[in-house]
Amino acid sequence: MIPASVATFVDAEVAAATTSYDDLRVVVLNGTLKRSPEPSHTDGLLAVTRRVLEGVDAQVDVVRLVDYVVPPGVQPDMREHGWERDDFPDLYRSLVEPADIVVLASPIWLGDQSSLTRRAIERLYGWSGELNNAGQWSYYGKVGGVVITGNEDGGKHCAAQMLYALSHIGFTIPPQVDAYWNGEAGPGPSYLDDDRGARNHWTTRNAVFAAWNMLHTARRLKDAGGVPAHGNVTTNWDLSHPDHPNPEYR
Repeated sequence: MIPASVATFVDAEVAAATTSYDDLRVVVLNGTLKRSPEPSHTDGLLAVTRRVLEGVDAQVDVVRLVDYVVPPGVQPDMREHGWERDDFPDLYRSLVEPADIVVLASPIWLGDQSSLTRRAIERLYGWSGELNNAGQWSYYGKVGGVVITGNEDGGKHCAAQMLYALSHIGFTIPPQVDAYWNGEAGPGPSYLDDDRGARNHWTTRNAVFAAWNMLHTARRLKDAGGVPAHGNVTTNWDLSHPDHPNPEYR
């Protein structure tokens, strides 16, 4: 539940925006362990970030991975590797591939990201070998961010792992693009319990900052046609050749 004062402030910032973001697409891969429609604390914090993203008319799709069959693996389609069903290729083609912004959302369990969030990273990695129209890896030109909730320590640890993974496979990571909430150490109330998380102004501020920083970066990348394709085109490199990145390269 977003506090009324926060909603009013965010809505005023949205109304004052002079840049258009209505052509941007966002997909959130939520690693909550709770199946829809069970309330999710991670969704609770995501609501703050979504208030900004949807307020500027960006298209936002939220996927709870637990609602789908997403086998473990680092191949694009695990049906080609013994699995009878794999929903991730359809999710990738319909939501991730056309997205300008990809947000990883995760609860914290035992001080770390959920198994489903890690699986999302592994499956994104499986598609990272595709090339975009400029001959770069497929995630060049896309923006990444993270939202994390828990009632124990591990927020910065999870953010560090998740943001590094996104950066490594080609996503652009804006400044201050992680938002997390932790309760007191050990068992205790979670984000939505007693509005505990909503009263944490530091977390709320960071969730708002993360949304705007993702929007600003995605806008600039899209207007510029992505990351410049000079010095990072994979087809210029033939790693099997002993003397030169690619004998065909001039």
